[in-house]
Amino acid sequence: MVILGVITLILFITFLAFYLTDPRRMINGFLFNLLFCSFLIFCGYVGFSSDIMIFKLIALIPTVLFLLFISAFGLFALGIGLFLNGRILMKKESRRFANSLTFILGIFLLVLFLFRIVNPERFLPDYLEPLYGGAYLIVVYFFLHLTNFLTAYFLYQFNKPKYNQDFIIVLGSGLINDKVPPLLASRINKAIDFYWKQVAATFPPIILFSGGQGPNENLPEAEAMQKYAVEKGIPSEHTLTETRSVNTFQNMLYSKQIMDSIKGSQYNSIFTTNNFHLFRASSYAKMAGLKSQGIGSKTAFYYWPNAMIREYIAIIVMQRKRHTIVVGTILGVSILLTLLFVLFN
Repeated sequence: MVILGVITLILFITFLAFYLTDPRRMINGFLFNLLFCSFLIFCGYVGFSSDIMIFKLIALIPTVLFLLFISAFGLFALGIGLFLNGRILMKKESRRFANSLTFILGIFLLVLFLFRIVNPERFLPDYLEPLYGGAYLIVVYFFLHLTNFLTAYFLYQFNKPKYNQDFIIVLGSGLINDKVPPLLASRINKAIDFYWKQVAATFPPIILFSGGQGPNENLPEAEAMQKYAVEKGIPSEHTLTETRSVNTFQNMLYSKQIMDSIKGSQYNSIFTTNNFHLFRASSYAKMAGLKSQGIGSKTAFYYWPNAMIREYIAIIVMQRKRHTIVVGTILGVSILLTLLFVLFN
């Protein structure tokens, strides 16, 4: 029991050191998941080895919930939930492919559930078992990676910037008929809310609106955002625009250039975006050399799962070299084992 307690304490200190140093790292999710599993094991050991019934129940409940989550039942329930969410989203929004990701993933998980029930491995020739095992291992790898991503994302939501910011960067997301749509308005409103809170506490920051002109737009996005904020009561002299960027990385990079030209390297800044986009945007800020942390505006619950799937796909693309190496290694070993099995049997 002492060893388990020491391991849990070491993991807690390690996680805290990484998170407080930089909450934008994916490894924070991995370390927290290790800490959580270690804590569950520790609590389970203490509870089941105790003679007090209430301790046994406290240890039993999270253990049962965890086993249900990783069991076939958890996979089935998650698949049904995503399937239903996909239908709701396509009814409320549109039937675009981008809005069907939860629907597709729900179907995939239900098929995977059927695979686990049927167990097609028993029908395969023995020499194909390494390939089947490799495919299963790849699914497990991405499941663990997804878990780490979601944990890192949720942890980042607890980030609370101080009211000492020189700049607030508002990330663009596109105009509709040259007007600020609700999704983008929520980002601007988040910046406006922080602006007034900081004004009350210390000094007024500069709100830097970042977004270029799209192919179907008659004005740069940043200018439309600036107009919206001024109409909401923000003094125009406390606003700036960055009108060259066409993606999130450029939002960060070109905004940094503007802030550097005004303040040099000595300034504090944050950025606002939607909460589902927050973690990935923070990664781009890091890539651009910005120390900025982010604050996120709320997203409708029915929209959130689909948006998170898109964010995760984007994270995979950002880390594609690493994933290509891992998946390629697993496939390579599986194919090699299959060939060896065929040659020597």
